[in-house]
Amino acid sequence: MTATTPAVSPRVLELHARMTREEKLAQLVGYWVDQGEETVAPMSGELQASQRYETATTHGLGHLTRVYGTRPVDAVERARWLWREQERLRERSGHGIGAIVHEECLTGLAAWGATIFPTPLAWGAAFDPDLVEETARAIGSTLRGIGVHQGLAPVLDVARDPRWGRTDECIAEDPYLVGTVGTAYVRGLQESGIHATLKHFVGYSASQAGRNHAPVHAGPREIADVFLPPFEMAVRDGGVRSVMNSYSEIDGVPVAASPYYLTEVLRERWGFDGVVVADYFSIAFLHMSHAVAADRGEAAGLALAAGIDVELPSGDTFAEPLAEALAAGTVDEALVDRAVLRVLAQKEELGLLDPPTDEAPTAVDLDPPAHRELARRLAESSLVLLSNDGLLPLADRAPQRLAVIGPNADRPEAMLGCYSFVNHVLAHHPGVPLGVEIPSVAEALRAELGEVEVTTTPGCDVDGDDTSGIPAAVAAAEAADVAVVVVGDQAGLFGRGTVGEGNDVESLELPGVQRQLVEAVVATGTPVVLVLLTGRPYAIGWALDGETSAAAVLQSFFPGQMGGPAIARVLAGTVAPSGRLPITMPRSAGAQPYSYLRPALAGSGGVSSADTTPVRPFGFGLTYTTFERTDLRVPAEVATDGSLTATVTVTNTGERAGVDVVQLYGHDVHASVTRPAAQLLGYRRVELEPGESAEVTFTVPTSLLALTDPGMTRVVEPGDVELWVGGSCEDKEAVASTLLVGDVHRVTAADGRVTTSAVTRPAEVSPAAGRSSTRSAAASR
Repeated sequence: MTATTPAVSPRVLELHARMTREEKLAQLVGYWVDQGEETVAPMSGELQASQRYETATTHGLGHLTRVYGTRPVDAVERARWLWREQERLRERSGHGIGAIVHEECLTGLAAWGATIFPTPLAWGAAFDPDLVEETARAIGSTLRGIGVHQGLAPVLDVARDPRWGRTDECIAEDPYLVGTVGTAYVRGLQESGIHATLKHFVGYSASQAGRNHAPVHAGPREIADVFLPPFEMAVRDGGVRSVMNSYSEIDGVPVAASPYYLTEVLRERWGFDGVVVADYFSIAFLHMSHAVAADRGEAAGLALAAGIDVELPSGDTFAEPLAEALAAGTVDEALVDRAVLRVLAQKEELGLLDPPTDEAPTAVDLDPPAHRELARRLAESSLVLLSNDGLLPLADRAPQRLAVIGPNADRPEAMLGCYSFVNHVLAHHPGVPLGVEIPSVAEALRAELGEVEVTTTPGCDVDGDDTSGIPAAVAAAEAADVAVVVVGDQAGLFGRGTVGEGNDVESLELPGVQRQLVEAVVATGTPVVLVLLTGRPYAIGWALDGETSAAAVLQSFFPGQMGGPAIARVLAGTVAPSGRLPITMPRSAGAQPYSYLRPALAGSGGVSSADTTPVRPFGFGLTYTTFERTDLRVPAEVATDGSLTATVTVTNTGERAGVDVVQLYGHDVHASVTRPAAQLLGYRRVELEPGESAEVTFTVPTSLLALTDPGMTRVVEPGDVELWVGGSCEDKEAVASTLLVGDVHRVTAADGRVTTSAVTRPAEVSPAAGRSSTRSAAASR
């Protein structure tokens, strides 16, 4: 294969022309300086470049891998080392080229002492791209301040099977929600000067039976209509600068060796002009796991030809094996030149071709108060109230004795996702303090409720079959006015936990004996609030609607460092819950994989005795008031190449202030291929006082109703479309319909990908001016 020359600046072309082959290859690899025997990436124990660091950097270096995020380090000392090391690498490159420093930042900078934000599934539950963008901007400012250039986030995999251990890294099961929230994260990070990296392109989350790295059997239409749109949005609308490949194969072709996805779709169709980096060790996997390459040199050639530019975390294939393949003439050197030009263009953009203009910081605060406050706000917005018989908020009940029970009741680590530093790395360093303050649920409830007597007992472990602690938990509940039972997961990697990378499951029952604990406490008759701290949705219908149901159930998807205070404030009633489910609450593991984006025959019905009906649907969430959605108005006809305007009135019909997440859904009644029974077309958070109403207007590009037709072309077809607004995808509270008219419209890059929304409140008397005024707001969603 002959590579085409990327469009780059004259400076980059001139620099490239002066480089030797050795200097070029050095720019295509990373080096993991601190990596030891700890397992923080798949097969990291078996794979590490054999060269010593001094030898590997003889001609410079492309990337420095996780210099802050591999072991507990003092940020100031490491920054000083990094500034000195960049100077040395510039000298060794022979051309003054510094190294890109990349770090994980899925829940904030994954480094000791840095603020830990909620996990991406919590971002989705918040339905608030603006808040996620603000969060990403804060994370980016931290990264930039310590010399980091590239963040390995966000994950834009669309969740398909909650058995998959990496579900907590996903934003949602809906591609539009994933795309809008994920693109907001890209914008925030890149506005801070950090290059975001989209993961994992593409199809990774559709692995067979939810098993990590398993084959993906999704058809090309499902890939086009479900998995590609979030990535396209982040490329076209977010201007993302980096993309990371998926580990998976799709229909027998590993993505790391796929020119179709990495070049034809990503670059030629979407116009991506950034850098593609390899997921850790994925190029070597072409030889070791997928067996599509006879050796590592051939694997390097396949990856380069497909469109991968940089090997991370180290040069297991792009260093010596690639050099040998080039010398033997089995890999076209033009492919190396293409990748090097892209890397040099990225470094030019990041200022790494210029002499440094700053000095190492003398003081570093990775966990400033403003970031903790932001983490708390996002955590509060993400909490989903699944049921409530009136027990919540606790302030109304005024309990005097509160029993906080469960394996996650008084455990800081339970708040955090797999890619938090605490669970990802610090688990390998027993005895080292957490580095940040992480109040547990019990600690936060003591602080929030003041005079209330709070007792704690774990009752059982997160995992395992030991039930010996359950009698003590029962006794504590019997002596209390209210019991708060906190159960769920422990995030970790590759068997070190119940959820997280490599921790896939066959059952969706709560781990260990936690169900027995909950049922025993409920049986005492003491009112029970069940709090779930999890990285996936579990099959908890028994706790929601059965004889053993709790009085109230609150779902939290790893709410981060400030999750404890956020949960306490919601339980107490200081703030009202406003999160909505970004993923279906499943009936059972046997009903998986399941998505609300299902055609009619994928649901329950007379054709099968298996029941797939979810116990709580996508978009569901209660609060401490009630909302009514009425008078949905849409045009009678809309052109297939136009936009649809839908206006609905939302009223707070309760006695408390609250936030409604107004959700607009659609259904293409008849089409050339089967269509989902429901599809999210727009959403907007709206805060309303008791009795207050507002009109929410959505402007929806008809391209959001596009499908991939039998000829594999993305089109908008004429025909009837049902629309509704309600409290979830299944709640058709305010209903309308329209007719798409005109020719079949072929979707192009010029078509819109995002619904805009505006909120208009009725005219009211201004106390200050004594005249009427209208308040309105508009934002992209």
